[in-house]
Amino acid sequence: MEYIVLNGNDLTFDQFMKGVRNGYQVMLSDAAEVRVMKARETIQCALNSKRIIYGLTTGFGALSDVVISKEQTKQLQKNILMSHAAGVGNFLDEETTKATLLLKINDFAKGHAGIKPETLRTLVEMLNKGVYPLMPEKGSVGASGDLAPLAHMALVLVGQGQALFKGRIFSGKTAMEEAGIQLVDLDAGEGLALINGTQVMTAIGAITVCDAVNLLKAADIAAGMSLEVLLASNVELDKKIHDVRPHPGQIISADNLRRIIQNSEIVSSHKDCSRVQDAYSIRCSPQVHGASLNALHYARRVLEIEMNAATDNPLIFSDTDQIISGGNFHGQPVALALDFLAIGLSEIANISERRTERLVNPQLSGLPAFLIKDAGLNSGFMIAQYTAAALVSENKVLAHPASVDSIPTSANKEDHVSMGAIAARKCREVLKNAEQVISIELLCAAQAMDLFTNLKAGAGTMEAYRLIRKHISHMEQDRILSDDINTMYKLIHEGKILNAVESKIGPLN
Repeated sequence: MEYIVLNGNDLTFDQFMKGVRNGYQVMLSDAAEVRVMKARETIQCALNSKRIIYGLTTGFGALSDVVISKEQTKQLQKNILMSHAAGVGNFLDEETTKATLLLKINDFAKGHAGIKPETLRTLVEMLNKGVYPLMPEKGSVGASGDLAPLAHMALVLVGQGQALFKGRIFSGKTAMEEAGIQLVDLDAGEGLALINGTQVMTAIGAITVCDAVNLLKAADIAAGMSLEVLLASNVELDKKIHDVRPHPGQIISADNLRRIIQNSEIVSSHKDCSRVQDAYSIRCSPQVHGASLNALHYARRVLEIEMNAATDNPLIFSDTDQIISGGNFHGQPVALALDFLAIGLSEIANISERRTERLVNPQLSGLPAFLIKDAGLNSGFMIAQYTAAALVSENKVLAHPASVDSIPTSANKEDHVSMGAIAARKCREVLKNAEQVISIELLCAAQAMDLFTNLKAGAGTMEAYRLIRKHISHMEQDRILSDDINTMYKLIHEGKILNAVESKIGPLN
């Protein structure tokens, strides 16, 4: 069994995805164990001194001025989980749930939450043994963190709520029993620690960022294939053009495209044609793709910080015996980053759909109408372009930033909220739509490439074409297109088309 060692400080995206998708289990570093123990000792000393401490000896939010007696402390922990478990909608998928648990463990490993070591070990055991709490995806406003979904997560630790275990849904108590995990008896402050934090929005966002890395490379592959079959020029990829406007993403995308279409006989075949310039959707692909790549890099930096951040309240600083109440649970950094990424991914789909329109439109491409013989009897890829247009239009709605909205909560004590979980869910949906749009472009470009039987395609595009044709045959006459689109989507989402191209030309950036 392979493990990721969590210490709260240096979790990478690669480690994160190994835990979320590749079946790696997690363990705590020795230093993390010590920090967690010391933080709990600080909590205990403060309780023994009978200090009034937010969330430990008081109510929550607008009820923070209500002092809770020592005898009521344990009931308070259960009450906060039950009262805050007010989520609605579909449950988060298994992958996101695993990611949320992993990130919650990593947050606690920093040693600033004040939970008992055995409570943290229980979370580790749940993740490793596959007890996945059912968390409704809606209900978080992203200001005291993701309170509602995290409360549903925490219920399972005390034997309430519901959880998925070995493919079946059980009550929280039964799931823990089936997995052989002891329930937790929560002490002062632990209920609040479990539900505070930005782990749900960060989990969704981090998975989306990782998938977006593959998508943007696939978008360069699609643009390269379209460039070839539309008989566009490679002059617009000249390194000198991009060096004098040195946005990092633009330079990367242009370099990717040059390598993808290198040694293309199709491009060379018309180098002396009379066309002066190509359409923007081809000519400006590096500029547009590159700007989205810059947005992705920004989101990635923000998410990597958040994955290793302490987002609890109050925060325990055992080295100075301080317990400080602050606002690290506020999701604004994540919300802004994911809103920005959603806009960037929307534009990837937007320009791809324009290239698809050029491929299927005989007046723009010089290719057979809708890339099919006997057009009229056959509609070919006509409606595939409709689908791309519909997805692009939907993305324009989803790209409206969630972070510019705020509705005060908790009797106006929490008077500005981030809506970060909404930003994360919207960004994830935009990504899925963009993957489908790129799938349609690749299907159309491959269909067009079938016409170039006497000319060799570029090194990268040829490998992409071969993989597509391995799984999806040339369309001689009309057939159900959704099957082809779904197959192409899997080739993109699972990284297979990227792997095929990179095996030939080396890693894309």
